[in-house]
Amino acid sequence: MRTEAVRAQLAAHGLGDRYREFTVSSATVALAAEALHCEAGRIAKTLSILTSTGPVLVVAMGLARLDNRKFKDLFHEKARFIPVEDVECLTGHPQGGVCPFALPEGVRVFLDESLKRFTTVFPAVGSGNSAIELDLDELWRYSNAKEWIDVCKLPEGAA
Repeated sequence: MRTEAVRAQLAAHGLGDRYREFTVSSATVALAAEALHCEAGRIAKTLSILTSTGPVLVVAMGLARLDNRKFKDLFHEKARFIPVEDVECLTGHPQGGVCPFALPEGVRVFLDESLKRFTTVFPAVGSGNSAIELDLDELWRYSNAKEWIDVCKLPEGAA
C-alpha cells in the first residue's frame, strides 16, 4: 500500500512520530481541518494536474484555488486536472489522499506561495484519513519540490 511507502519515507527522515491517522475521513480540506482541529487554510491540499510532459502536483493552501491564467503563463498550457479514475495510477495515491511523497518517477511537485502564510501545514500521507504536520522547510525538503510557484488565488478577504 502506498501509505506504507510514504510512512517509510517520512520515518527515514525522523518524522514517523508525526504521522496521524484518523478514524474519520480527511479526504477534503473541510474534513481534514475538522479532524485536525485547525483552520482550513493550514491543510496543504495537493492539486493533481496532467500536463503534456506528465503529472504535476501543486501543493497549496487549503482555501486557495488554481488560477488558470497564472498556471498557463507558467506552464504554457491550460491546466487539466487528472480525471478521478486516473489519479491513483498517475500519482500513486488515491483521490483524497494524494500527497507529495513516495511518488512514481516523473511526477513533478511544486509548492504554491499561498502556503507561506503559515509556519506549519498538514499534507495528506497517502490516504483519505491521514496527515502529517510539517514546517515549510520540511515540506520543501521531503517533497523534493522543484520550486515555489504562484499559480493560485485566495478567496476574497484572505490575507
